[in-house]
Amino acid sequence: MANLKTVLTRFAAAFPGDILTVTSADIDGWLRGLDVSAKSRNGMLICVKVLFSFARSHNCLPAEQMTAAEQIQRARIKQDDDVAVFTPEEMTRLLHAAPPHLIPILAIGAFTGIRMAELNRLDWSAIDLQRSLVELRAGQAKTASRRIVPVSDNLRAWIEPLPRTGKVVRTPALHREVTALARALGIDWPRNVLRHSFISYRIALVKSADQVALEAGNSPTILFKHYRELATEDQARQWFAILPKDGQ
Repeated sequence: MANLKTVLTRFAAAFPGDILTVTSADIDGWLRGLDVSAKSRNGMLICVKVLFSFARSHNCLPAEQMTAAEQIQRARIKQDDDVAVFTPEEMTRLLHAAPPHLIPILAIGAFTGIRMAELNRLDWSAIDLQRSLVELRAGQAKTASRRIVPVSDNLRAWIEPLPRTGKVVRTPALHREVTALARALGIDWPRNVLRHSFISYRIALVKSADQVALEAGNSPTILFKHYRELATEDQARQWFAILPKDGQ
């Protein structure tokens, strides 16, 4: 019951309006934007389904229709070593199709590997373009320890033209917009795909699990086990050469 209350409190904060206006795409985008495992996401979906069933039983939703929550399928639970990444071509399509307000999530996620939960806590003041680094303070990092992540040349090209004050992610709704953009382009959005992509391509480029472990806030053992040889050096060079198109 405590978990139900916690999940529904978070859901209510994300969707403060009339329950009738919440669509299955809204719910799916919200769930995909959370930094949780597929198993946890499925548990949260159950809680949301309870809410919608309760609303229907109290005549707040049409009795003869499936609720928006019931239309969503459970997330497929992958094996621990099943890591999905974007190809450089897919990432290029996403970034070139993205409106400016979605560029920070996509570009910073793809070219620094920062976790979505960490990105949600990040302020633009932590991104130092003069020194080409992102500083994750102890209170922002998942591991509760300070971490420095380099800013690649192509990341600089993406974020330098943007307004850089306040929170990097101003509202959780942006995560739903990002996954909706991917769906519109016919691109699947596996859990943690931006982080997985960065780590895979970064290891292929620098050839050092120890270095990437420091940048990603993970252990070299985990990186070596799950990310080794997922990408070639040529693919990695393509990944870190993705630049804005003219006029973007």
